[in-house]
Amino acid sequence: MPKLNQIIAVEKSVKSRSFQELTEAHHALQKPALLSGITRTYRPKDEEGEQLPPESTRVQVKAEEIVQNTARILSNLFDVTATKDWTNCEARADVVVGEQVLLKDVPVSYLLFLEKQLVDLNTFVRKLPVLDASESWSFDPGADCYATEPIQTVRTKKIPRNHVKAEATEKHPAQVEVYYEDVTVGYWRTLKFSGALPAQRVHELLGRIQKLQQAVKFAREEANNVEAKEQKVGEKFFNYLFG
Repeated sequence: MPKLNQIIAVEKSVKSRSFQELTEAHHALQKPALLSGITRTYRPKDEEGEQLPPESTRVQVKAEEIVQNTARILSNLFDVTATKDWTNCEARADVVVGEQVLLKDVPVSYLLFLEKQLVDLNTFVRKLPVLDASESWSFDPGADCYATEPIQTVRTKKIPRNHVKAEATEKHPAQVEVYYEDVTVGYWRTLKFSGALPAQRVHELLGRIQKLQQAVKFAREEANNVEAKEQKVGEKFFNYLFG
């Protein structure tokens, strides 16, 4: 008795071959000349008349033969597909990660669904925003997101100052030069917030996805190793249809 994975392996080639043969049959039926035949013999009016050889064209394509051949071709395809689908109803396996049975007795069709979803989830997690590595972050429960340590910076203001270059005399006023001095007038206290994730968290999620992907593939291989429930439905189907 073949295994399910063997049936799956040959199903594609059976489909391809069936499609090719059916296409050829369809094209043959679209050529009236291949369906037609003729026989002609010539008899001169009198014995002295010219003798001509007989002419004939054979029928090369017979519709009924095409119908029966189509039934034969499709019967094999119907049997292979039925065997796969009947067996799929019983093909099950556990999804095991490490020592933990995450999902039990999962049908092979659902395992295929999980494989596709995990590919999409892998893409999703890889695109998650990551905290800026140049900053030091910690989770702030009050803000419900990550925050940096507060940084204090000064706020300065330019204050004009007078510099006396020359004192006043009886004849000349004082020579005064105005310049500006940066004077601290206050302090900024700055915290940065972010809704992104630590790189370690993203790596952890990716690691879990990869473990799940491996576990689901192992489960699918195990499920597909079940013995196939061979079905013979094609002959009954086409005996009724073309009988």
